[in-house]
Amino acid sequence: MCGIVGLMIKKPALRSRLGELATPMLIGMTERGPDSAGLAVFTDPVPGEQRKYSLYSGEGSTDWEGVRANASTVLGDATIMVQANHAVLCTGAPVAVVRAWLKREHPQLHLLSVGKRIDLYKDIGAPAVVAERYDFAHLTGTHVVAHTRMATESAVTPAHAHPFTAGEDFCLVHNGSLSNPYQIRRKLEPRGIAFDTDNDTEAATRFLEWRLREGDDLETALRAGFEELDGFYTFLMGTADSLALVRDAFACKPAIVAETDDYVAVSSEFRSLAALPGVKHAHLFEPKPEELYVWRA
Repeated sequence: MCGIVGLMIKKPALRSRLGELATPMLIGMTERGPDSAGLAVFTDPVPGEQRKYSLYSGEGSTDWEGVRANASTVLGDATIMVQANHAVLCTGAPVAVVRAWLKREHPQLHLLSVGKRIDLYKDIGAPAVVAERYDFAHLTGTHVVAHTRMATESAVTPAHAHPFTAGEDFCLVHNGSLSNPYQIRRKLEPRGIAFDTDNDTEAATRFLEWRLREGDDLETALRAGFEELDGFYTFLMGTADSLALVRDAFACKPAIVAETDDYVAVSSEFRSLAALPGVKHAHLFEPKPEELYVWRA
């Protein structure tokens, strides 16, 4: 049992309140997932060829200023924004060059996400503790995808926490359990796709991102998922400009949507939506099985 949370702000004037509105939603799912929590936020894009790299340093201390100085020397101009044991590095160097630099010179750092819009934070601990540690309440942007985890089939570590990412500006959170993640791995690994964990959610994430990279649009990739991904699931995904929700054919994992002129909000249970402004007048509905729900910023 886990909790999923998503919020997309429709009106630009309200995007400065994204974190303020989403944080109580995340904390509201604590009982569904007390082990760990995470959140991906999609912001205005960085300019030109720049990319943002969300980095996690683990429990040990990191000389982030030294990382920034080293990045500037090796990669060219680079900035770094630090929050606790996470940081967001921004540079215009090619993605492959940055990945090789991290592996060679900073192997203690874990790369959580890459993209022009996405910043990602995840850690073990109660959702309220994680939210305070990374100051979720002050995040701004267009949309967030968040998760609280109760581990059932893999270890409680930051690496196993959600959201999972693959490629650029793509993330996924999951409530449920897949029965064929290793079948998916055997399909993808010969194509050069590497896995970081044994978590079943990572298999779904990498499968869907692979389909997008092969040329599918989001809707086509999700329909392929209905054919290939076996098990019980509610998936909530974020892309650079979209929030997407799907449930398996049995739809036994809960989800509810609230939509107003100001926002679209998704949660595993209504209690995480109850404090949103205007929710009493929102269009509330339970997503249908094997239906595609895609909202664009």
